Amino acid sequence: MDGLTNLIVKIGRSVGGVVGTLYQAGRDTVDTVIRNVIPFMAFISFIIGLILTTGIGDWIAKALKGSASSLGGLLLISIICAIPILSPLLGPGAVIAQIVGTLLGVEIGKGNIPAQYSLPALFAINPQVGCDFIPVGLALGEAEPETVEIGVPAVLFSRLITGPLAVVIAYFASFGLYTASK
Repeated sequence: MDGLTNLIVKIGRSVGGVVGTLYQAGRDTVDTVIRNVIPFMAFISFIIGLILTTGIGDWIAKALKGSASSLGGLLLISIICAIPILSPLLGPGAVIAQIVGTLLGVEIGKGNIPAQYSLPALFAINPQVGCDFIPVGLALGEAEPETVEIGVPAVLFSRLITGPLAVVIAYFASFGLYTASK
């Protein structure tokens, strides 16, 4: 009988440990969301509202639209969006990329920009993706200050290289992609 009791106690402790761990993980998740994610969402909502209300996003999109119909123009857009000082400002909520992407999509739909530029255009307007979250992610990961000092610029400068490279790869990957629709 003692063996059966010990087995039941071990199973109960194991299940209790798992439940306790899951419960604490849930508490930590809710705490993280309340402390970090919700204020970040409020900030992004403010930025989106500011950009939409002032018309800055439409102005930028119209300024970039002319460059989107050539590989050189798309590379220029990619480089501009990946400038290490600009990319964290362009990144929150991908607001600028959303507005530019919508405008470019409309222009591609109208036929003003050839359809084969849609894939490279997507990569051209998105090299800033994640650049706004690098400091937040490192803070959530409780990174050392030295890691933040080195990590943030490293990611920002790497996007300056990988952004235009992604445009070129997407350009070549889009060959023949839209021939069946004609």
